[in-house]
Amino acid sequence: MNHGLAAFASLSILAACSSAPTGMAPAAKPALNAAAQQVLHQAQDDVQAARARFALWTSAASALRMAQDAALAGNNDVVIRQAAFASSQAALGIAQLSYPTTEPKY
Repeated sequence: MNHGLAAFASLSILAACSSAPTGMAPAAKPALNAAAQQVLHQAQDDVQAARARFALWTSAASALRMAQDAALAGNNDVVIRQAAFASSQAALGIAQLSYPTTEPKY
């Protein structure tokens, strides 16, 4: 019986400690400038188009992920650089679809 009481007491303490303090506002998210937002939206569209055509390169997906992380941090320069790279890699992946196959012909 004492074990059950101890477990209940420790769970109660953990629940009380894990609750968020009241009255505190969440930290303000840094805003992106218009250029960074535009490049990021274009990169998202380009990567989605490459994914839909099964031509998405991992470098494009990784660059988009880095751009999105930078957007959450409000880092405009990194957003623009990584999003532009993601768009270019997505375009190259789609262009690669028109290249001749390297499969051997028998």
